[in-house]
Amino acid sequence: VLSQSRPCQVETAVSTTAMISFILMVNKQGQTRLSSYYEWLNMEERVALESEIIRKCLSRSELQCSFVEYRGYKVIYRRYASLFFIVGTKADVISGGTSVENNENELGLLEFIHTLVETMDKWAGSICELDIMYQLEQVHFLLDEMVMNGYVVETNKMNILRPLDLIERESKKDDGMFR
Repeated sequence: VLSQSRPCQVETAVSTTAMISFILMVNKQGQTRLSSYYEWLNMEERVALESEIIRKCLSRSELQCSFVEYRGYKVIYRRYASLFFIVGTKADVISGGTSVENNENELGLLEFIHTLVETMDKWAGSICELDIMYQLEQVHFLLDEMVMNGYVVETNKMNILRPLDLIERESKKDDGMFR
């Protein structure tokens, strides 16, 4: 017996995906050691936003939550040793200029920060501020392997580190392409 088929009702909802707006790595003194922005901001806005967010995150105690909402951004941060890893997201804007709620998963981004730190630890031994300062290009490369255009694209440590390992091995060869 064939059942009578009904026409499908498709609900049309505006799907918005919040993306990462910026990633900051900051020391305990509030000095930015790495910043990566995935949405355009002019330099004055970047400097002001960075200093305000850093001041806000550093002034919070360890007993307080690692999630802060500030100037339309949802800021997620975590301290590892002497470094703060800060990720900011902002709600997407619908074509009409209206902003929607930022539904980004804070715990997911906290897990992303943890994966980033574990990957950096695997790459540099125990990651410290000096590793970021003196190998900034490699750290940016590692971050670019994980995040593309503000979206997390890779979390597998081996897949992230493989290109860095290949570049390092090539540069150590006598006839390497990086001299």
